[in-house]
Amino acid sequence: MLKEIQIPEIGTVKITKKRGVKRMTLNVKQSSVVTMTIPYSVSFRQAENFIKEKKNWIIRSKKKISEKEDKKTKFSQETIFSTKNHRLIFIQATKNHIIITPDFIKVFFISEDMFQTPEFQEYIHKGIIEALKDEAKEYLPERTYFLANNFNFKYEKVSVRNAKTRWGSCSGKNNISLNIHLMRLPEHLSDYVILHELCHTIEKNHGKKFWTLLDKVSGNAKKLDKELKNYSPSIF
Repeated sequence: MLKEIQIPEIGTVKITKKRGVKRMTLNVKQSSVVTMTIPYSVSFRQAENFIKEKKNWIIRSKKKISEKEDKKTKFSQETIFSTKNHRLIFIQATKNHIIITPDFIKVFFISEDMFQTPEFQEYIHKGIIEALKDEAKEYLPERTYFLANNFNFKYEKVSVRNAKTRWGSCSGKNNISLNIHLMRLPEHLSDYVILHELCHTIEKNHGKKFWTLLDKVSGNAKKLDKELKNYSPSIF
């Protein structure tokens, strides 16, 4: 059961009643979209009162997400965008669809007006992410093997993920996880992230020994770490 309500300073909130849900949950996914899930035992009036109690939190969350969205690329027909192996191109057609070839991310669109909608912008992002996944699966495990062999590191396995905040991680069992968005970084920075995680196979924290080791294998860890902060997995 779905109901939409209007809250001053917040806008539209979509409230969904679901079976099996035990508590009320608020979610701000985009600056313009606030959703809420409630148990069947909770009335819509109770949900509305709860939303009003959380009004300041919602406003702060919307502002934070809006600021992040403003930093994202606003794609148009003229946008030039490339990953490590793919170039983004736009083609007008009779229906919207995306085809990923070995060299291109082909986005087919019906009309230019579509570029003005958040939904189509997100559609383009999803196409890019699919290309990044393909690239990452092919490149990152092989590159990790090369760097580990070159610097005498031992690890168990490598997986690739579409993470929103972390470039990589290393488990206690020396399983390494790498972000597909490393494919958008200059090669020296993606290598730095891989080496960072490989160093964690020996040093499990960020203490002095860790940074000494990372500096030894990367050349200048602090400088590279500072440069990496200019990029974000969730903004492109």
